Amino acid sequence: MASASWPPQLKDWVAKCLGQMTDSNRKEAQDELRQVIADAFAAHTLWTTDWNGVQLQSLLPKPAPTLKRKINDIIPVSKKAKKSSLKQITAGTASLDLNDQAALNRRAERFQREHEIERQKSRNSSLKANAHNSHLFSNNSWNTSRSASPLGISDEPEADPNVIDWDRFTIVGSSREIFKDYLRLTDAPKPETIRPYTVLQETLVQLKRRWREKCSYDWICNQFKSLRQDLTVQRIKNEFTVQVYEIHARMALESNDMVEYNSCQATLKTLYELGIPGKVEEFAGYRILMLLHGRNRSELNLYVGQLTPRQKADSAVRHALDVQRSLSMGNYHALFLLYLNAPNMGAYIMDHFIPRERVKALMIITKAYRMISLSFIHNELGFDDLDSTIKFLEEHKAAHFANPGRPNSEKTIECKSAAAFLGQVYEEKYRKVGIRGAV
Repeated sequence: MASASWPPQLKDWVAKCLGQMTDSNRKEAQDELRQVIADAFAAHTLWTTDWNGVQLQSLLPKPAPTLKRKINDIIPVSKKAKKSSLKQITAGTASLDLNDQAALNRRAERFQREHEIERQKSRNSSLKANAHNSHLFSNNSWNTSRSASPLGISDEPEADPNVIDWDRFTIVGSSREIFKDYLRLTDAPKPETIRPYTVLQETLVQLKRRWREKCSYDWICNQFKSLRQDLTVQRIKNEFTVQVYEIHARMALESNDMVEYNSCQATLKTLYELGIPGKVEEFAGYRILMLLHGRNRSELNLYVGQLTPRQKADSAVRHALDVQRSLSMGNYHALFLLYLNAPNMGAYIMDHFIPRERVKALMIITKAYRMISLSFIHNELGFDDLDSTIKFLEEHKAAHFANPGRPNSEKTIECKSAAAFLGQVYEEKYRKVGIRGAV
């Protein structure tokens, strides 16, 4: 909940409380102020509470401590010393009052500036994506303190429209380097080592060009991780951010880097939930295929149940749902046709569970036939050629041919001999699923 949606009476009350704070009670009063607003927000009483009648206990005047001394401990003081002491106290009190008044004026000015920033941000359409409320009452450091609120007590730079959760902890980079190696942060980032938004846009253009020129994936991946890091520390969450993660995810799929793919997919899920547009349906199809690979039925059913009719009508999502249906029905004929005709980059994900499903299909086929031709297995299970079919059978102890001396196109498989090993191989290789980088 941004402060722009607070009732006017609450804003006036907050301003009043801030004006009453001093150096001695500021920490305690701010903590109590946050708690009072948090309780009202949780109870849905922000608009019904009479804030003029709410009093913070930490702002009530505290009784002066009484000092008990023995009569014998009292040291007599001369009249001259008393007058000198009284003058010092009077001068110090006057100075304190002036300082307090100046501090009150500065706080009032800051409060007005922060309200102006909130109004500017509310007019920016990109802020519609901010759906998180819990950060309003956070006391954490730069990487967890989010939206600006009337509780802030320091000046802020001008808000960046590309940053949803702008506040005084937001960093704006100043580096002009196009390429930069990825280094894990061990301390708060420094602006001179971070690239600003305009430079990051040029970096993406150059990285796409390098990828088309068949640049090494290891170098490309390192650069994309550095690019993502600079976006993260500057809290830039917009369509450009989504584009960066989508492109890196596709490159990772093509290079069989499932660790980085799963990392990108997890972040994309969060960005899509903020309402930032992107290739939502394409990556929804990928997510379904990944859940099928992991055989995570409970999460798959929950995720599919949340899909909208528009998403289900998309070709990528519809293909993934057809794969789910063919697997649940044991229809290996339909499954391998879907594998050969997968849209986008879905085949790269299916590559991870297709060998398992081929073994399951072979277990069914070898129980149904006495002899089966190698060409039938090649066509039915979606192999590229006969040589790759034989290699797969050999790796899974199923290359039992009745006529091994014949050409590959004429070879037939002895199903009974092959079936004796397939079940054992399946238990050893595919009973457990290991997914690298799973989240």
